[in-house]
Amino acid sequence: MKRAIALMRRRAVSAIPVLLIVILFTFFLLESASGDAVDAYLVSIGGGDAALVASLRESYGLDQSMPARLWIYLSSLARLDLGWSVAFDRPVRDLILERLPNTLLLMGSATALAFGLGSTLGIVAGARPGSLGDRLLSMASLIVYAIPSFWLGLVLSIAFSVKLRWFPIAGIETIASDKTGLARMADIIHHLALPVSALAIIYLALFLRVMRAGMVEAWKLDFVLFARAKGLSRGRIVLRHVARNALLPLVTMLGLQSAAMLGGSVVIESVFAIPGFGRLAQEAVGGRDAPLLIGIVIVSAVLVILVNLIVDIAYALLDPRVGASGERA
Repeated sequence: MKRAIALMRRRAVSAIPVLLIVILFTFFLLESASGDAVDAYLVSIGGGDAALVASLRESYGLDQSMPARLWIYLSSLARLDLGWSVAFDRPVRDLILERLPNTLLLMGSATALAFGLGSTLGIVAGARPGSLGDRLLSMASLIVYAIPSFWLGLVLSIAFSVKLRWFPIAGIETIASDKTGLARMADIIHHLALPVSALAIIYLALFLRVMRAGMVEAWKLDFVLFARAKGLSRGRIVLRHVARNALLPLVTMLGLQSAAMLGGSVVIESVFAIPGFGRLAQEAVGGRDAPLLIGIVIVSAVLVILVNLIVDIAYALLDPRVGASGERA
C-alpha cells in the first residue's frame, strides 16, 4: 500500500507540467487556426456590419492581444474557472459537468465489458495455443478489430433499432418520461445497450489478442515448468500462474487505450445522438468555440491522467517488482 501511495504522489507531481503543456499547446493551436466564434456566428445569421463585428469581438474579449487573452485564461483557470462558452452562452464548467457523466457512463460500461469479456476469451484462447479454439478466436478478433466503430454502430442501429425495433435508435433515455429509480436505470440501460456494444466490441478484440499473446509467452517461462513438475492441474496453472502474469500487459494496455476510447466515444455519440462529452467537442469545433474546446481538452487530459494513475496503482498491486519510485523492475 505504501508503494501505491508513493506512486500516486509521484504521478500527481508529474501531471502538473503535462497539463500545462497541453493547455499552452491547445491555446496556440487554436490561435493559429483561421476564424473564430464571431465568424461562425455571422455565418449562422447571414452576416453583419462592421459595428456588430466590433461589438461582438469586444464582448467576447477577442479584440485583445494573444498574450493578454492567454494571461486572462490562465488566471481564470487557476481559480478553476474554465471560461465562458461563446456558442452556448453558458459557463464552460456547467456544460462539461452536464455532458461528462453521460460519456463516463458510456466509456465505463464499454471498458468493463471489453476488458472482462476480452480477457476471458483471451484466457480461453491462450490456454491451449495452436488449438482450433485458439485459431478461431484469433481470426474472429482480427476481423472485429478491423471494423470501423462508426460502421459497426450504424449496422447495429439498422439491425436492432430500425429492423427489429428492440432498442431505441438515439438518445440516452426517454425524453420527459418522468421515470425515477430502477425504472429510469432500466431505461438508460436500454438506450445504452447498442452504443456500449459498438464501442466495446472493437476494444474487446484488442484485449483478447493482448491477453492471448501474453499467455503464449508465459507458457515458455520456467515457472510454468516448475508448476507442472509440482503436479498442479492444467486449469490451476492457467488461472493462477499463466493468466496472472499475462494480465499485467493487459492492464497497461487498458491505460494506453483510455485516450483512444475517449476519442472513439465522439463517433459513437454522433451515431446514436447521445448528448455526451464527445458530441460537445464536435459542437465546439463546429461553432469555433475556443474557450469550450480548450476546456474539453483540459478535462480530457485530466481523465487520461487519472485513468493511467489507476492503472499504475493496479500494476503496483499486481506486480511486486514495481518499487516505491513507480518504476518497473
